[in-house]
Amino acid sequence: MSWAKTIGANTALLVEKLLAERKHPEHGYRSCLGIIRLEKKYGRERLDAACARAAAVNGRSYKHVESILHNGLDRVALPKTDDEPTTTRDHENVRGPDYYN
Repeated sequence: MSWAKTIGANTALLVEKLLAERKHPEHGYRSCLGIIRLEKKYGRERLDAACARAAAVNGRSYKHVESILHNGLDRVALPKTDDEPTTTRDHENVRGPDYYN
Protein backbone atom coordinates (compact mmCIF):
# COMPACT_ATOMS: atom_id res chain seq x y z
CA MET A 1 0.00 0.00 0.00
CA SER A 2 2.75 2.45 0.84
CA TRP A 3 4.50 1.71 -2.47
CA ALA A 4 1.26 2.42 -4.36
CA LYS A 5 0.84 5.69 -2.45
CA THR A 6 4.20 6.91 -3.74
CA ILE A 7 2.83 6.64 -7.29
CA GLY A 8 -0.45 8.44 -6.63
CA ALA A 9 -3.75 8.50 -4.79
CA ASN A 10 -5.66 6.72 -7.57
CA THR A 11 -3.13 3.90 -7.67
CA ALA A 12 -3.34 3.47 -3.90
CA LEU A 13 -7.14 3.44 -4.07
CA LEU A 14 -7.18 0.80 -6.81
CA VAL A 15 -4.70 -1.41 -4.94
CA GLU A 16 -6.75 -1.06 -1.77
CA LYS A 17 -9.97 -2.04 -3.59
CA LEU A 18 -8.24 -4.94 -5.32
CA LEU A 19 -7.01 -6.36 -2.03
CA ALA A 20 -10.31 -5.72 -0.24
CA GLU A 21 -12.42 -7.62 -2.78
CA ARG A 22 -10.42 -10.84 -2.39
CA LYS A 23 -11.41 -13.37 0.20
CA HIS A 24 -7.73 -13.66 1.06
CA PRO A 25 -5.81 -10.43 0.31
CA GLU A 26 -2.70 -12.46 -0.47
CA HIS A 27 -4.38 -13.57 -3.70
CA GLY A 28 -4.21 -9.99 -4.98
CA TYR A 29 -0.52 -9.38 -4.29
CA ARG A 30 0.70 -10.40 -7.75
CA SER A 31 -1.87 -8.18 -9.49
CA CYS A 32 -0.92 -5.26 -7.28
CA LEU A 33 2.79 -5.76 -7.91
CA GLY A 34 2.13 -5.98 -11.64
CA ILE A 35 0.17 -2.73 -11.58
CA ILE A 36 2.91 -0.98 -9.61
CA ARG A 37 5.55 -2.37 -11.97
CA LEU A 38 3.81 -0.63 -14.91
CA GLU A 39 5.27 2.62 -13.57
CA LYS A 40 8.67 1.71 -15.06
CA LYS A 41 7.24 1.51 -18.58
CA TYR A 42 4.58 4.25 -18.56
CA GLY A 43 5.52 6.67 -15.76
CA ARG A 44 3.75 7.79 -12.60
CA GLU A 45 1.31 10.27 -14.11
CA ARG A 46 0.01 7.89 -16.77
CA LEU A 47 -0.26 4.98 -14.34
CA ASP A 48 -2.19 7.05 -11.81
CA ALA A 49 -4.55 8.30 -14.55
CA ALA A 50 -5.07 4.73 -15.78
CA CYS A 51 -5.87 3.59 -12.24
CA ALA A 52 -8.44 6.38 -11.93
CA ARG A 53 -10.06 5.26 -15.17
CA ALA A 54 -9.99 1.59 -14.12
CA ALA A 55 -11.63 2.46 -10.79
CA ALA A 56 -14.30 4.51 -12.59
CA VAL A 57 -15.33 1.54 -14.75
CA ASN A 58 -14.84 -1.10 -12.02
CA GLY A 59 -11.86 -2.64 -13.78
CA ARG A 60 -9.89 -4.07 -10.91
CA SER A 61 -7.13 -6.15 -12.41
CA TYR A 62 -3.67 -5.86 -13.90
CA LYS A 63 -5.08 -6.60 -17.37
CA HIS A 64 -7.53 -3.69 -17.18
CA VAL A 65 -4.88 -1.18 -16.18
CA GLU A 66 -2.35 -2.50 -18.70
CA SER A 67 -4.95 -2.36 -21.48
CA ILE A 68 -5.85 1.23 -20.60
CA LEU A 69 -2.20 2.24 -20.76
CA HIS A 70 -1.46 0.26 -23.92
CA ASN A 71 -4.39 1.83 -25.78
CA GLY A 72 -3.75 5.35 -24.46
CA LEU A 73 -7.12 5.60 -22.73
CA ASP A 74 -5.46 7.20 -19.71
CA ARG A 75 -5.14 10.35 -21.84
CA VAL A 76 -8.85 10.41 -22.74
CA ALA A 77 -11.38 12.12 -20.47
CA LEU A 78 -13.36 9.88 -18.15
CA PRO A 79 -16.94 9.08 -19.18
CA LYS A 80 -19.76 11.10 -17.63
CA THR A 81 -21.11 9.94 -14.30
CA ASP A 82 -24.81 9.43 -13.59
CA ASP A 83 -24.86 12.60 -11.47
CA GLU A 84 -24.29 14.83 -14.49
CA PRO A 85 -27.41 15.81 -16.45
CA THR A 86 -27.65 14.48 -19.97
CA THR A 87 -29.08 16.43 -22.85
CA THR A 88 -31.65 15.04 -25.23
CA ARG A 89 -31.70 15.69 -28.92
CA ASP A 90 -34.85 16.85 -30.65
CA HIS A 91 -35.78 14.94 -33.79
CA GLU A 92 -38.88 13.31 -35.26
CA ASN A 93 -38.43 10.02 -33.34
CA VAL A 94 -38.62 11.61 -29.89
CA ARG A 95 -42.26 11.49 -28.74
CA GLY A 96 -42.19 13.51 -25.54
CA PRO A 97 -44.43 13.33 -22.45
CA ASP A 98 -47.63 14.45 -24.23
CA TYR A 99 -47.63 11.38 -26.47
CA TYR A 100 -48.40 9.00 -23.59
CA ASN A 101 -51.34 10.93 -22.04
